[in-house]
Amino acid sequence: MKKLLIICTGNSCRSQIAHGFMESLGAGKLEVLSAGIETHGVNLRAIKTMKEVGIDLSKNTSNLISDYGKITFDFILTVCDHAAENCPIFPGKAVQKFHNNFTDPSRLKGTEKEIEAAFKTTREEIKNYCEKFVELYLAE
Repeated sequence: MKKLLIICTGNSCRSQIAHGFMESLGAGKLEVLSAGIETHGVNLRAIKTMKEVGIDLSKNTSNLISDYGKITFDFILTVCDHAAENCPIFPGKAVQKFHNNFTDPSRLKGTEKEIEAAFKTTREEIKNYCEKFVELYLAE
C-alpha cells in the first residue's frame, strides 16, 4: 500500500476534503494522512460539504506536519501555495511531490448561500484532481 501525506496551512479545509476523497478513491491501495503547517481544527463547512457526497470527515483531526516526521511517504501533495513553500523534507526514499493551489472557500466573505456554493466548487475541484491522481498513480 502506498502512503500519501496531504499538506495545507491549517489542515482544516482543503487538505481535509482531499483526505476524504483520496481515502475513498484509493481504498485498499492508499494510506492517507493529512497535516498542516499549523492546526486550525477541521472546518465544519468542509465536514458538511463532504457529507453531501457521502464522505464523513467528522472524526478527522487537524494535525501538524511534525506528527509525521518519521514516516516514509510515497507521495506528498500540497494543496495551497503556503504549504508548498514551507513543506519540510521527509526522510527515506525519493518522495513524489505534487502541488495544486486549490481555491480556499474558508476565506470567502458573503452570504451563507455564496459560501456554501464556494465550498461545493472547491469540493468538485479537489474531487476531479483526486480522481485523476488515483487513475494515474494507483493504476494496477
